[in-house]
Amino acid sequence: MKKLESTLLNMVLVLVGVALIMGGLLAAVNHVTEGPISLQAEKALADGIKTVMCTDNLTVTANDTIVEEIGGKPFEFIIHKASDQQGKELGAAVESTTMGFGGDLKILVGFSPAGDILGYTLLAHAETPGLGAKADTWFQKGAKGDIIGKNPSTPLSVSKDGGEVDAITASTITSRAFLNAVNQAYNVYVNKNADAKSGATKKVALK
Repeated sequence: MKKLESTLLNMVLVLVGVALIMGGLLAAVNHVTEGPISLQAEKALADGIKTVMCTDNLTVTANDTIVEEIGGKPFEFIIHKASDQQGKELGAAVESTTMGFGGDLKILVGFSPAGDILGYTLLAHAETPGLGAKADTWFQKGAKGDIIGKNPSTPLSVSKDGGEVDAITASTITSRAFLNAVNQAYNVYVNKNADAKSGATKKVALK
């Protein structure tokens, strides 16, 4: 077999061929893993809803996506309304995203029908390990910054800003961002309920 000459054209053709093969392999791997990753994300969300609603005895009856403009920037919220197996309304788990110290901070907060915080979990964050990342446990029931059972009808804020919530040590920015996400989730949840009861149309973009 004649050896391929080391010309510029041949080298370009070889590189293009390798790139096409690698691209095809990556596409195939992505196709194979896309399904399992999606199922895993769905399971994680389902488990998270049960965690923040503090019960396994629930059924998600609606998933409403709302986009609101806050401070000139669009923010997406997803309200997962929940009822027990007998059809009694339990409240909702709300996905809320805001800007933290290191990037987007995304949380899931459970609210009772009256708007009291039942529980929360972090869905995604880019906060500093060991500092801002403590938000996952810092505001849980019995912890120093405990917000469980509180009602954000009066917005939650850290003690440094005149509020009643202790900020994470050396992570005031993350603490403010976290409480901001909780407050925004509460406002969206309450407004959505008010619109549903009154029949009013809220001026937000729905997906």
